[in-house]
Amino acid sequence: MNSVGEPTPAAQQSPDLGDPALAAGVAAGLERLIGLFRWLSPPSRLSLTSAATLGTLDRSGPRRLTALAAREGVTQPAMTQIVARLQDAGLVERVPDPADGRVVQVRITAEGQAMLAGRRAVRAERVAGLLARLSPDDQAALAAALPAMDALANAQRDEPLVGQT
Repeated sequence: MNSVGEPTPAAQQSPDLGDPALAAGVAAGLERLIGLFRWLSPPSRLSLTSAATLGTLDRSGPRRLTALAAREGVTQPAMTQIVARLQDAGLVERVPDPADGRVVQVRITAEGQAMLAGRRAVRAERVAGLLARLSPDDQAALAAALPAMDALANAQRDEPLVGQT
């Protein structure tokens, strides 16, 4: 109830963070967004995992292969294959770790950055068209949700999830 004794709209109430329906709703929304993301992405020779790996390297800088595998949620052998394909395409390179020359890091190349920039530009143009179809209220709600979406995307991924060992 608000100060006048009227019920508070559900959209203004604080969510119950222990409510399984909130987690299920967010998970379902993410699933729909992944489908939208695939639809928005231009055709490419890259798998989504390969493109995500390039994005991680672009945002975070060079990383060890094991750290990349953990970040992208794939096995080390799978990441080894992904990096080999990206390297063959000239999108990444292996470089010595400045802290330990015995260790190799993977770094995105200028060609990889250019490819990512092109993919992002196409998606942004396509999203702009979709946003134009939404009401101003929906557009404002999406703009307000951006910090929370970023926080969720950047949440700790180094620890195993519930049910993973």
